[in-house]
Amino acid sequence: MSALHNHKTSLTASRRGRPFELFGCWLCKNSRLAWLMAAITAAGLITWLTLRFLHVLDVWQGASGPGLAVRTGVIEDERRAFSKYAGSESCRDCHKDEYALWENSNHCLAERPVNTVADARAFEPARTFRHGSQETRVQLSGTNFLLTFIGLSRSNETHTALRVIGHNPLRQFLVTAPGGRLQVTEAAYDPISNEWFNVYGDEDRRPGEWGHWTGRGMNWNSMCAACHNTRVRKNYDPAADSYRTTMAEATVGCEACHGPLKSHVKWQARFGKSGKPDPTVPRFNKSQVVDYCGFCHARRVDLTGDFKPGDLFNDHQELAIVDLTDTYYPDGQVRDEDYEYAAFLGSRMHTNGVYCLDCHEPHSAKTRLPGNWLCLRCHNGTQTNAPVIQPVQHAHHKVYGFDTNGAPIEFDLTEYNPRKIEETGGECVNCHMPQTVYMQRHWRHDHGFTSPDPLLTREFGIPNACSRCHADKSIDWAIEWANKWYGTKMDRPARDRARWFAKARKGDVTARAPLLTLLAGSDSAYWKASAVRLLEQWLAETAVRDAILRAASHSHPLVRVSVARALEPLAEANDPAAVDVLRRMLDDPSRAVRVVAASALHPNVAQDSLAAVEHKHFLEINSDQPGGQMMLGAIEFRAGRLEEAYKHYALAVAWDPNSAPIRHEIAVLLSRMGRARDAVEQLEIACQLAPREAEFAFKLGLAWNEAGSLNRAVEALEKAVLLDSKHARAWYNLGLARHRLGQTDRALEALARAESIAPSDPVIPYARATIMAQLGRSQEARQAAKRALEINPGFSPAIDLLNELR
Repeated sequence: MSALHNHKTSLTASRRGRPFELFGCWLCKNSRLAWLMAAITAAGLITWLTLRFLHVLDVWQGASGPGLAVRTGVIEDERRAFSKYAGSESCRDCHKDEYALWENSNHCLAERPVNTVADARAFEPARTFRHGSQETRVQLSGTNFLLTFIGLSRSNETHTALRVIGHNPLRQFLVTAPGGRLQVTEAAYDPISNEWFNVYGDEDRRPGEWGHWTGRGMNWNSMCAACHNTRVRKNYDPAADSYRTTMAEATVGCEACHGPLKSHVKWQARFGKSGKPDPTVPRFNKSQVVDYCGFCHARRVDLTGDFKPGDLFNDHQELAIVDLTDTYYPDGQVRDEDYEYAAFLGSRMHTNGVYCLDCHEPHSAKTRLPGNWLCLRCHNGTQTNAPVIQPVQHAHHKVYGFDTNGAPIEFDLTEYNPRKIEETGGECVNCHMPQTVYMQRHWRHDHGFTSPDPLLTREFGIPNACSRCHADKSIDWAIEWANKWYGTKMDRPARDRARWFAKARKGDVTARAPLLTLLAGSDSAYWKASAVRLLEQWLAETAVRDAILRAASHSHPLVRVSVARALEPLAEANDPAAVDVLRRMLDDPSRAVRVVAASALHPNVAQDSLAAVEHKHFLEINSDQPGGQMMLGAIEFRAGRLEEAYKHYALAVAWDPNSAPIRHEIAVLLSRMGRARDAVEQLEIACQLAPREAEFAFKLGLAWNEAGSLNRAVEALEKAVLLDSKHARAWYNLGLARHRLGQTDRALEALARAESIAPSDPVIPYARATIMAQLGRSQEARQAAKRALEINPGFSPAIDLLNELR
């Protein structure tokens, strides 16, 4: 046992980064999972040029010529698809009231051309604002809206705003760039306060970074266009690294939610006064409505690049949910820029049949009633599945519109103005839909409808609404009042579930049994899918493996997607049951399941099969981002084409040099290629970018061992266990390294720690047995080897060692 290993003998024996794990719309600088979570990133290597206006028009007006996506046959031909749209203007005459609500909404104004009436106030008079160490200047020159800031030249450049993206509470601007690109400025305007600011505050992002305005993280074609317009085709050409982006209609028009309606317009023109029912109008059920809202209001990766209303979310998207990462809090609250859809799927509201349009008027997108009156539409005794809520008694705060006895005193709802409410603790949403600010100005409500639980804050750092408002009070103060007001009601199933999830994220094995119970029980599909994601770390356990295999037959695709992801390492190890399940999933009714299964089995999938074609399409439409290049590289890596894999990984590094996970993945590849010193260099960068990530320090230790420096390996492994005291593999390898340095007692201490954390792993007691045998302590060696066999009776190294010790 002369080498450090991750249960095998090299850094490359560690599980490769999953090629399917990537979720869209992620702009956090140096994020912990930058390439995994970004399905979309570009262009730090070229010099911006001013594009001719004629070329820019091509972006909007749908120039001819099939893109890669069209050629795959997965989605409808672009011209045919767009020919079915009539445009929002065609709705105005017959639907005057609805049109009037829509035309001033954030949907209608999601994206538009700059114009003097709406935008002159922002640019005139000229002004300069500071952010970090940089300055941005804005001014109006004739009819040109100019912004001056640091560009790819690393000096100040002046760009002309072409379009506005967003409306209230902030507006950003689109400027042209080579290759058919539009880039979104970091400079943003607050129309309420008439102030300019940088959406990243004082982060001081620089050219070359993925999230700088010049980078792929701020590329409109890839990151923004689909949700700020109607039926968008990105049309990325990887050979030229360019875009020919087209759409059915600029901005979020009527047909973005109703679907293509040209046939409806034609039918109405011909038979509108006949009294006959219109056969051309689509009728969407509640689930379809939630799905078409979710298309834009979700953190997800795009599988097709061509969702339209009426389609199933899971046929076009793969959703980011609560899992082992910190994307969400363990209780389901949003943590990063997660939007609303996933949290809502995990809520009791969704479980009980509530859907988006119960609360939101569809054309204005505003709530149907103000304040608590919206919630009391259902929580007033008229709904059998909604508990009756008396606001004053329930909130223990002063409630606007009610006296202290709970009787309504305000009936003029037009007078409701949340900004004038001095005591906000009585507003339902402030407790059950807490707000998080994004982009410096945009306060968004969490749609998980959770209940504040200060005890979870003390135990696991999960935020609670009480402390968000009462920031000057201690957690113990909040716990005291919560218990005083609500007593045993605080000890509810959601609290237990949050505890299990929080413990599972830390690798605590006590969470395993309750998660298995949840998976087998009657909880919602969302939480079952999340349970699979957390149980995956214990896949070597027979009970966990069997439970995940059984979950493959769950009726909801969200669960089956999680199962397909979890089974990938078993498929790589040629586990017959896992391979059989994944092969059946290639014919699953849901495209998301088929694509994940194809990814897990690649390249052992018939290339002319539907799943393989869809998987190829998925890879192509995401190849304009670092995450897409990492997926392509992972496929080459799995096929043994290491030089081709390196080309993709290197391109991902160039596109996102500050992503620690990408550095980690290219280090794994370099190790496999025999370039140990280069692997060390990449992992050192990863550790600098993510200094609190134990896994990177652990891999650095393995890399230093491969590079021949055992002392440096020990330093890195000691750092890993300092960062994560429950990192069993780090303790295990630290024990091996210390033994090789002659530090026997400390080596055995490290192995004991590893065994206490991972008691079901036979490799650890076997390692202890080999050390005892080398020391001549035969009895202890036999005991340790027998312990390995108790865990796994078929563990041949331990059997061989026992035979040698006889």
